[in-house]
Amino acid sequence: MTAEATGVRVQEALDRLTGSGALEAGEELVRELLSFYGEGLTALVGALPPGALDPALDHPAAAGLLVLHELHPEGVDQRIARALAGLPGVPAALVGYEPGSGTLTLRRAESGGGCGCGGGGGEQEIEDVIACHAPEVTAVVWERAPALLQIGSRPPVPTEVR
Repeated sequence: MTAEATGVRVQEALDRLTGSGALEAGEELVRELLSFYGEGLTALVGALPPGALDPALDHPAAAGLLVLHELHPEGVDQRIARALAGLPGVPAALVGYEPGSGTLTLRRAESGGGCGCGGGGGEQEIEDVIACHAPEVTAVVWERAPALLQIGSRPPVPTEVR
């Protein structure tokens, strides 16, 4: 279960509420529960020794709750790097992140052979992992690597026979 998937399910449940005041009541209920859980998580995180959360930082639900309540010990840049490092074969390289716009620029990492072929996961899969670790990222721009010059072997040069 991810924070993103849970958020979608909560929004769907709120959308089903109809009638006079039902939507407002549902939203108030969600706010109250979030506030309650946030206060409890703040107390728990504050009571832990430094580094105690490290094993949970790669768990999508735990990391999502920490981010939601602004308790995650890592900044957005560190969380983006953590997300990319956790992907098999590191299929993307970080080019830059603009906090003001929430735009993350990534470049497809070259495969081991240097041919520029894709590897290790599709762009949507990579974006989903980023969304889990860094919900502040609102847009991902994919920078395309320049096309490689293909150099073939020269045709054989005929030699004169004497």
